Amino acid sequence: MAASVLVIDDDSAVRDSMVAYLDDSGYQVFSAETAAQALQLLAAEAVDAVICDLKMPGMHGIELLERIKRDRPAMPVVVVSGAGVMDDVVRALRLGADDFLVKPILDMEVLQHALEKALQRARLEADNQAYRDHLEKTNTELKRGLDELRSDQQAGRQAQLRMLPDELEHDGIVCEHRIFPSLMLSGDFLDYFELGDHKLAFYIADVSGHGASSAFVTVLLKNLTYRLRRNMQRGSSNDLIFPAQVLARTNSELLASELEKHLTMFYGVIDTRELTLKYSVGGHFPMPVLLDGNGAEFLTGRGMPVGLFREAQYEEHEIQLPEAFALLLFSDGILEIMQEATLNDKEALLLKVAAMSHGDLNTISHRLGAGELTEVPDDIALMAVRRGAV
Repeated sequence: MAASVLVIDDDSAVRDSMVAYLDDSGYQVFSAETAAQALQLLAAEAVDAVICDLKMPGMHGIELLERIKRDRPAMPVVVVSGAGVMDDVVRALRLGADDFLVKPILDMEVLQHALEKALQRARLEADNQAYRDHLEKTNTELKRGLDELRSDQQAGRQAQLRMLPDELEHDGIVCEHRIFPSLMLSGDFLDYFELGDHKLAFYIADVSGHGASSAFVTVLLKNLTYRLRRNMQRGSSNDLIFPAQVLARTNSELLASELEKHLTMFYGVIDTRELTLKYSVGGHFPMPVLLDGNGAEFLTGRGMPVGLFREAQYEEHEIQLPEAFALLLFSDGILEIMQEATLNDKEALLLKVAAMSHGDLNTISHRLGAGELTEVPDDIALMAVRRGAV
């Protein structure tokens, strides 16, 4: 659509020549002899640009320019002035005129060029303003979305914390934990609970990835163990006392969920009368550390991650526990905060710190700096299952 232009000049010959040229050039042209007529036209018509003489009877061109810029700051204005009124030209430019031409205008292409520059500048400013408005709206919506997400994450974090167990004492065995999430929601999860018949079950799991999607898998895991506990109470299944079966069930349900998430997991069951530990490993690393009066050592065992392979199989191991012991379980985030150069060095440090801690999680957290970092590269989970003093 052609741009519309208002030509204001009290000299009819000059005005008519500009109107005729601009009309032939494809513009929609309005004309006015005085400032008063110009203001009436501006109020009635959609005008894109103004060409204005400065020296006119009645209202001066400078005053008209002030009125235009007050009401329509973005309106492009080209000033036409006689050579003897340069002071007015300077003032007009300061008021926001885009360009000025000296009368008489001998080449109308110069007028068209000045007009096109003014219109282009106005279009650019309009586009920039629209873009700024769009950015402001987008930022406002983004902030609202982030606020909602933060609120959802906080609610999710509270729900996740409520799923974690309180400290437990069962038949002389004490269970406790610490979790240091890298984000609001943690992909690390753990639990411990009584099974009856002097048995105590516990596990630690590390879900792949971070954030809400990984935290959702921890809900699935908690729900699965809850259902298995309910089945055991009803007498319909005793899967929970067989660690390999628990990992196999978890593997099947995670694959069936199609969440494209997997986890590493260690699941163990202690017979509190016989002091035996049965456990199964689903790709979890580092392995738990066993402390007794003779020092610290990693448990042995390996297995496939949970939720990756339908054909995954899990072995069950059994060991005899000493009268006084501490089992320390960690997610692999604990290795991420160690400064040692090699994995062997990190494992050696973990054993050393575990041994000097005597099974106390606060000591381990302090020695390795887990509780002192404002940000950690990965979720860190620690669990202690201990009996007596080591």
